[in-house]
Amino acid sequence: MDVASDSSPADSAAIPASRPSSASRSADAPCTVDVVLPCLDEAKALPWVLDRLPAGHRAIVVDNGSRDGSADLARDLGALVVEQPIRGFGAACHAGLLAATASVVCFCDCDASLDPRELPYVADPVLRGEADLMLGRRRPASIGAWPPHARLANRVLARRLRARTGARLRDLGPMRAARREALLALQLTDRRSGYPLEMVVRAAAADWRIRETDVRYLPRAGRSKVTGTLRGTITAVRDMSAVLAHV
Repeated sequence: MDVASDSSPADSAAIPASRPSSASRSADAPCTVDVVLPCLDEAKALPWVLDRLPAGHRAIVVDNGSRDGSADLARDLGALVVEQPIRGFGAACHAGLLAATASVVCFCDCDASLDPRELPYVADPVLRGEADLMLGRRRPASIGAWPPHARLANRVLARRLRARTGARLRDLGPMRAARREALLALQLTDRRSGYPLEMVVRAAAADWRIRETDVRYLPRAGRSKVTGTLRGTITAVRDMSAVLAHV
């Protein structure tokens, strides 16, 4: 799988070469992984994202109230679309998890900031039984891909998470994978920005093997609802801090 020359819709500059995938899949491979893609007004990014899903990975686009036709576009492009009118990142993620049927479920942002061709880096260790929860550690592929205020907030939260759980993580990466039944058994309750953090906290409490691997982080298409604004970042930090305080 060669992704060295691909760029997101928001970035025309060259992207550093990526590792070749350890898992090449034929076009007719059965679906072994469901990929949950929370979506809020991502029509600009959807064609790029869905076109890059590896064989054997099924897209579950969870529309969280888009007004730009994202849901219809995703259907036209062959994705399973789940409507979740209750706003919130966690609400969208959990709706996708409930709709999933594959043994392993991945989560990935739908804004072209993460290349779906790299999903095997997080899915394969779970499929092989080498990890219970695999996270993609974001590595900026170009200047401006990760705003300084968002990177700082992530670093602080990752440090607090390490102190709380002992998990040796450097990023709360949105690209991640785990087994569906095990995720459901965690009984996650947060439906806002704290959902990804709650997943790690509860997984650590259940003695899961939690690992991370590098993935490229690209300039997203359009404006971020969270990291693109200081207000959005503050809201996410508040939600995640509440999870650390109460879970």
